[in-house]
Amino acid sequence: MQSPDAHSAPAWRWLPAIGSRSYYALLIAVAIFILGPLGGITAAYMNFSLGFFVGGQVLAGILGSAVTYGYGANGKHGANYMQTLAASVAGMSGMAVLVQAAVWLGLPEPPAWQLILYFMCIGMFGVGVGMLYTPLLVDKMRLTYPSGLAVANILRALTDLRLLRRSIAQLGFGTAGGMAVGLATPHMAMIDAIGLSSSTVGAGMVVAARIGIAAATVGVLGVLLTPYLVGIGWLEPGAPFRKIGFILALGTILGAAIVDIALVLFQAVKRLRNPEANELAQVEAWKKQDLRKLFMWVAFWGTAVVIVATQVLNVPGLYAGAAVSLVVLFVMINGISVGISDSNPISSAFVVTVFILAALGLKDPSVGLLAGSILLISTSVGCDMQQDRSTGWRLGSDRTMQFRFQVIGILMGAVLAVVLAKVFMAAYPVLRIDQYSNPHPVGAEGWGSAMTYKFAGALRGLTNPKSHISTALQIGIGIGLITEILRKLIKRHGGYKAWIANSKAGYGFDFVLDSVLLPSPYASSFGGFVELPVALWFAAGGTLTSLVQTMDERRKRANPALIDPDIPEDMSTTSLVGGGLIAGDSLAALCLGVYGLLKTVLS
Repeated sequence: MQSPDAHSAPAWRWLPAIGSRSYYALLIAVAIFILGPLGGITAAYMNFSLGFFVGGQVLAGILGSAVTYGYGANGKHGANYMQTLAASVAGMSGMAVLVQAAVWLGLPEPPAWQLILYFMCIGMFGVGVGMLYTPLLVDKMRLTYPSGLAVANILRALTDLRLLRRSIAQLGFGTAGGMAVGLATPHMAMIDAIGLSSSTVGAGMVVAARIGIAAATVGVLGVLLTPYLVGIGWLEPGAPFRKIGFILALGTILGAAIVDIALVLFQAVKRLRNPEANELAQVEAWKKQDLRKLFMWVAFWGTAVVIVATQVLNVPGLYAGAAVSLVVLFVMINGISVGISDSNPISSAFVVTVFILAALGLKDPSVGLLAGSILLISTSVGCDMQQDRSTGWRLGSDRTMQFRFQVIGILMGAVLAVVLAKVFMAAYPVLRIDQYSNPHPVGAEGWGSAMTYKFAGALRGLTNPKSHISTALQIGIGIGLITEILRKLIKRHGGYKAWIANSKAGYGFDFVLDSVLLPSPYASSFGGFVELPVALWFAAGGTLTSLVQTMDERRKRANPALIDPDIPEDMSTTSLVGGGLIAGDSLAALCLGVYGLLKTVLS
């Protein structure tokens, strides 16, 4: 299948023609041998040090654009295919923490080839499930996907000279600032103490104030509730709110998702009953996907995951099958969260899966780790798939081609995940020390491994289950369910819609409703996953964007000549600066990771 730019000629003679075999070979070679490993090192380093990682899309988008610049504006599609592949490699590489978790728990480590095979099957299954939800989350709901928007703007700017001239200052400013903060963080305790992260501020700038303030609202509420939670035994004295907050937050997402899934099913049944009233609209060629083949892909790789889990890694079929079934739910739930707030709570999905499997009788931490890996990897790559499709939706890139590039990235990433785990733990032996049982070991400064910490806590809980965890999850589901029902009833009321559209007071009330009084669970949940300072920086970025956009709209209304028809509507100054901040943070993490490994090897 040819891409949308298949007949465009390159500006430089040595570049292969777009759409040719040599063209795709060039893209694959650069992405799999250069961009992918760079993103993989970045993701692994961030997961080992911080416990979360910035998606590889932005970093790969910037570097990939340098390769396709000679193709002009049409080069954005090739750069998009490369970042899709490289981001898959990076996302899989971040799963190296699963090997670290096994070491912390003192579990027998399966041979490398078994882990690679297992990770590959899960990744293939995850991209298929992620692709299934693309028409709903990307095309119909049109979620923002902040990093996806940032990548689209970067690719537009760096491959189109007209847009580059208008955008380079904002993009460059953001990237330089993000890189400076990222490089300074390990050496300046003050930056770490205030929770400043350029990627967090950048993501807030992309999503704007309603989402950013909603997250901060929950963060503040969590701090206020902490003494009460300590009093009832849900938190130990001195423990942060997010130790139980992430369960409540994930519950709210689940509750909201129940409402949305019910509405989707209702609309599907309605269309089936009224086929004449639902003539299919003409679908653009680049959007088309063969659903029959896609369902076959999901069924094949889901079966493969269960077979490898049971026959190679000795995971009981009940737990492997249950984990595979949960993927279908969590890829949608986490996908909505990513689409709204750029937060993918993959570790929370892992922990909740362990709790669900424990309710089914699971007691073995080794089995819990392997079964939970199915959710962790699938939700990571599945939501990456949706993020990439949001970029492709804005650029008009061929979805089938993106799918093929992502599949290639899964193959490389499965290998790198295991290899990088071995390399990092050999280079930094402190990574092998169980920080859950031995808090703050000597030499662990800068290696928080927060994601591994969650895994260890959840898996150790199998032998000492805590009833308040399930209670917190149920409370969260109830809050999310009620909140989303109320939001839908209010937002769809004709009188309310007219009030907010024609009245400043109505618009102001709607802003307060979205950000403080009744925020979307998908947006507010971010405040339960992170420390309060992080949520506040996220809100600060969003507030800055809303203020700038408001002033910009006023200037354009006063002087329509300021409106540039050549610039896409979603390519704003704040989105470019925010995307640059995310990119700069990724570049800083890459530099720190490579420097640390080289320093250890050379010494």
